[in-house]
Amino acid sequence: MLWRGQRQSENIEDRRGMSGGGLAVGGGLGGIVILIIALLLGADPRQLLEQAPGQGPASGTESSRSVNPKEEELKQFSATVLASTEDVWNEIFRQQGMTYTKPVLVLFRDRVQSACGNAGAAVGPFYCPGDEKLYLDLSFFNELETRFRAPGDFAEAYVIAHEVGHHVQDLLHTMERVDAARGRMSETQANELSVRLELQADYFAGVWAHYAQQKGLLEMGDIDEALGAASAVGDDRLQREAQGYVVPDSFTHGTSEQRIRWFRKGLESGGIRQGDTFNSRNP
Repeated sequence: MLWRGQRQSENIEDRRGMSGGGLAVGGGLGGIVILIIALLLGADPRQLLEQAPGQGPASGTESSRSVNPKEEELKQFSATVLASTEDVWNEIFRQQGMTYTKPVLVLFRDRVQSACGNAGAAVGPFYCPGDEKLYLDLSFFNELETRFRAPGDFAEAYVIAHEVGHHVQDLLHTMERVDAARGRMSETQANELSVRLELQADYFAGVWAHYAQQKGLLEMGDIDEALGAASAVGDDRLQREAQGYVVPDSFTHGTSEQRIRWFRKGLESGGIRQGDTFNSRNP
């Protein structure tokens, strides 16, 4: 991705020199390792994060780790991708007669407190609708390359764009409606609704990529990197790798094929109206 020299967003909240409170995260699909994988790229933190009793704001304690040049470059990259999403969604909302409220990207190290509760880096990047902020431990990008075998800067850009997709859903009140509906459903039905929510965030990530490509920011191989990341975090692939079999009723993010297909659909269309995953017969 040709990101150097591009505008960087000012909506960055750098908490890497601070330490937050404790973390309380429940179990998942076969244990904590599967939980980490299953929550990757956009889990709904209101279901996944548990506010620790009596936990106050971040303590302000200095982190013992110093910031390195590679991490600073990742910060600048993330700020550039965020700025690009701001430009794209500002214009899309303007065309729809709406106002786009820019989210804040919070960079943290190891653990962080959000309006949705306390989270550790193991949860992966997430969006909190309670404060309209995206949360990212930059070390996750190394995990993306090594553990999930999805290298490349556009794979990293896809991660940020997916979380911004959840912010778009929040502004459109989609997350609110999904939350209300899930409360009236069985666990299997609620999981299916979660899948549709995540696939729409993938679609919105593709919409952003459509305009980034039009602006000449993409290099050869970038789309393949994003598709590789989408495939790497498919529920079926992750479950098969972790436990040797899949449990479709437990899917919360979608299969590799679904995630690739909806990202690609957003990439090709560049419009939000074609991204109605909720009424699609074949999400």
